[in-house]
Amino acid sequence: MSDVLFQRVGPVATLTLNRPELRNALGPSVIAQLTALFGALRMDDTRVVVLTGAGSSFCAGADIEWMRSSRDLPVEANVADAAATRTMFEAIDSCPKPVIARVNGHAMGGGAGLVACADIAIAAGEARFGFTEARLGIVPALISPYVLRRIGPGHTRALFTSARVFDAAEAHRTGLVQRIVSEDELDAAVAEAVEDFLACGPAAIAETKRLLRDATAGLALEDLPQRIAAIRASPEGQEGLAAFIEKRKPGWVSRSAAS
Repeated sequence: MSDVLFQRVGPVATLTLNRPELRNALGPSVIAQLTALFGALRMDDTRVVVLTGAGSSFCAGADIEWMRSSRDLPVEANVADAAATRTMFEAIDSCPKPVIARVNGHAMGGGAGLVACADIAIAAGEARFGFTEARLGIVPALISPYVLRRIGPGHTRALFTSARVFDAAEAHRTGLVQRIVSEDELDAAVAEAVEDFLACGPAAIAETKRLLRDATAGLALEDLPQRIAAIRASPEGQEGLAAFIEKRKPGWVSRSAAS
């Protein structure tokens, strides 16, 4: 059975980490499958991606057996492993489709990094989080750009250096997650977020995500007038403006409703 389950219903794709006996820990197979799936989703007509975990955990971070085996690897192999993991995080973060983290349980280490890569995270109240790498004598290097951008330098420094586990309420205060609900309400809350994204133009979302990545990377955005002019002149931009003037829903909303 696959370590990452893929399901698509209409315009919504759900990716489920499927190693519940290992609390959905990250290993080479999971990393390769997530990278491939997010790569494929860039090119198809999926409108929203939901990332979640099977069982009672979201993702416990790196697989302990995988970490143990890395002690015997040469430096070059360790670098290759790390590069593959970084590629996975980048594939999720750079996905032009909106990504919802459905945090059904604990998210530790790299699992919390997955949460930081999503556009919105909705967590069950019982979920716990932690950037616990320092307690293992290692550093959260690969997730650091995404976490730093998500929660800012103050929270990142405090949570990375203490490596302590924290609850969903603190995750919400820091901005790591945007909403906390009971476990019974999790699916309904995710469905609400899906509908919010489906109400927006897909090209506008993709361009907005690109804009924010460029801005937070410190790039000089001299081409902002050209960017907005291009989207205004695009078929989607023209349809959105016409729908507003005519007081009707734009075509992408009716298409998603029919899917």
